[in-house]
Amino acid sequence: MSYTFSHSQALFERASKVIAGGVNSGIRKLEQPVPLYFTHGQGSRLWDEDGNEYIDFQTGQGALLYGHAPQGMAEAVYEQAKRGTHWAAQSLLEIEVAERLCQLIPAAEYIRFNNSATEIVNSVFRLARAHTGKPLILKFEGHYHGWGDEGLVGFGIPADKWGPDERPASLHPSQGVIPEVLEKFIVVRWNDPEHLRQRVEEFRGQIAAIVFEPVLCNTCCIEPGEGLVSTIRELCDRDGMLMIADETITGFRFGGGGAQKHYGFTPDLTILGKAIGGGVPFAAMAGKKWVFEKIINGQVVHAGTLNSNPLCLAASKWCLDEIIRRGEAHPATIIQLGRQLMEGLRALADRFEIPLRPQGPGLVFHTVILKPGAAEGPVRDYRDYVQRHDAARFTHLRRCLLEEGVRAIERGLWFLSLEHSAADISDALARAETAFSRHAQEWKKS
Repeated sequence: MSYTFSHSQALFERASKVIAGGVNSGIRKLEQPVPLYFTHGQGSRLWDEDGNEYIDFQTGQGALLYGHAPQGMAEAVYEQAKRGTHWAAQSLLEIEVAERLCQLIPAAEYIRFNNSATEIVNSVFRLARAHTGKPLILKFEGHYHGWGDEGLVGFGIPADKWGPDERPASLHPSQGVIPEVLEKFIVVRWNDPEHLRQRVEEFRGQIAAIVFEPVLCNTCCIEPGEGLVSTIRELCDRDGMLMIADETITGFRFGGGGAQKHYGFTPDLTILGKAIGGGVPFAAMAGKKWVFEKIINGQVVHAGTLNSNPLCLAASKWCLDEIIRRGEAHPATIIQLGRQLMEGLRALADRFEIPLRPQGPGLVFHTVILKPGAAEGPVRDYRDYVQRHDAARFTHLRRCLLEEGVRAIERGLWFLSLEHSAADISDALARAETAFSRHAQEWKKS
């Protein structure tokens, strides 16, 4: 065991006396052996309070596409801070950022800003219901659309409460949710176009929108199967439903046009977060002009004291200019590096007889560990993932990796940033070799 975390442990104990649960986002408490406290990052690397250095594949839950502390972004925020941090009014920056988004995103004709993708989710659902006059939202099981009452319906539901395959349950993982909210959602299994058709037919004429992550990144890393996205588009056009692409994770990671350009589809509304701000609290909804009519005429309220905050706009303008500068060359490099990392991890897994099966397009991927007796082959949906992935075993492997200085997300997701290099991949695999060896020995004894 190379790394120890005594300083983080002491800080967590101190925090627990004044911060509820010791953390400010529940998922952070999952980190083993203790939630870590960091001092600084640079490029692909991150340092904690104990002086440990990490090759970071967590990258701020995917927000840090540009790496840690990019100099140009820091300078842009610094220069804006000298001019003012908040006006609750307009600035040239918001026009410049909106113009760049309309240039980059295929479905973007109009833009509105908020401070988080969770807020944008609330906004697009409200807008969809007002635009169509219909009450229901259709979403896919295991997809994450923010932590609010609406966004988490159908996410993280335990197997004994799933409901039948043909009618997945509309449940929420949190207590305290307004019960009536659950009645406004239809949950459908991912990557089953025929099942989708059946569910839409069952509620035909009542559905305002279909919302989805173009690549399911919050439960494993599952790309859309053949015919799925085209079926969503077809059904939305047929029934007057809005097609909402939640590109909180995929936006700009898959290139300037996001996953919608990468996979070749055009939604009516797009949710953008994470990489749009490079680590500052910033998000946007983008869409066709006709969709925004009720916001324009004031029939739908879209507001927020900190909307279009100039500090966040300055950061976003730098981020978008960086994407524009890279042009069509992005995301080929991070796809290639990610695939090299996936292949290297699989080779190590085979060598140490660990049933690890990396899955995803490379620029983001998941390391599935198969349970004893689980079938081989790609994971296709949420239920398949829960039934086949050995979460407890990955938790142990992830800790072994962390203690060798390789940091992935607790649930098994890995993000490549534009600052990762071939040398980082080689270094990460060298460290992973030690981690895999230790995991194989300790897990066999357990």
